[in-house]
Amino acid sequence: MRHGAPTRRTVLAAALAATTTSALAAGCTRHGTTDDGRAPQGTPTPSGTHATGSVLAVKIDNVAAARPQTGLDSADVVYAEQVEGGLSRLMAVYATQLPEVIGPVRSARESDLELLRQFDRPTLAFSGAQKKLLPLIGRAPLRAESPEQASGAYYRGSGRPAPHNLYLRPAKVMDGVPGKAALTTGFRYGPAPAGGTVTAARTVRYPAARFTFTWSAGRNRWLVSMDGTPDRTTAGKRLAAATVVVQYVEVTTSRYHDVLGNPTPYTETVGSGKADVLRDGQSFETTWSRPAATDGTTFTGADGRPVNLADGPVWVVFAKA
Repeated sequence: MRHGAPTRRTVLAAALAATTTSALAAGCTRHGTTDDGRAPQGTPTPSGTHATGSVLAVKIDNVAAARPQTGLDSADVVYAEQVEGGLSRLMAVYATQLPEVIGPVRSARESDLELLRQFDRPTLAFSGAQKKLLPLIGRAPLRAESPEQASGAYYRGSGRPAPHNLYLRPAKVMDGVPGKAALTTGFRYGPAPAGGTVTAARTVRYPAARFTFTWSAGRNRWLVSMDGTPDRTTAGKRLAAATVVVQYVEVTTSRYHDVLGNPTPYTETVGSGKADVLRDGQSFETTWSRPAATDGTTFTGADGRPVNLADGPVWVVFAKA
């Protein structure tokens, strides 16, 4: 499998030495302005100003202590990736509606920058990042909104210990709902193709986490469970998706690690590979393609025709190829 992600091995020591320290657990970060050789090219949009016309992407905590989450059911697309220790983390993308509150919010990863290049100047809400990653975030063509840049947009909820209690008020960083046109994922929506396999449930496993999607004909949705437990929002609403994409990708080891020394996986979302598209109680074998970081992702069936997704929320789970 060939992927178009640039090398992640080049590090300019001087640039990294100039980076200020990030308080990861407290949810604060300071963005540097130097480039360590991996950053996407482009001028970042200044933080502290409200955004219009582009998506809001929020990094969501997904360990057991962070559940149930808030506002996740309003996302148009939810991406699930593997992080340190074999755990999972989510990135929720909002275009057609903005809930009042989203969270718990957690830290960003290097993979997020490549994934977000498909959108035009997205707003990224996150609680912090590994300090060597900060130059990349500072150079990326996005609006970075951590608690340091937009302190009035975040608050600590009661009833949970930090760092699993940081929440975002989207109205504090967005002027309004971006709109469907901002959702430049490359996904096609429409009727289901022929040739699907009837599927009652599908499980995707990480070393220390798992997702299960169970088809509900009554709701016409895939009901989401995490680590064997039905997942609900804080309002009691069961999380569900109209389409689930299990996308097989290369997962390598980046040069970053967490405070315990666990290496951070890098999920390569540029390139091509196999994917299973689940919709309408069926599974469809497809090939995914994203030639460049600025492109969306397309899914093609064995007959060479595009595979449509069902209207409604989409969950994309990145699985190791």
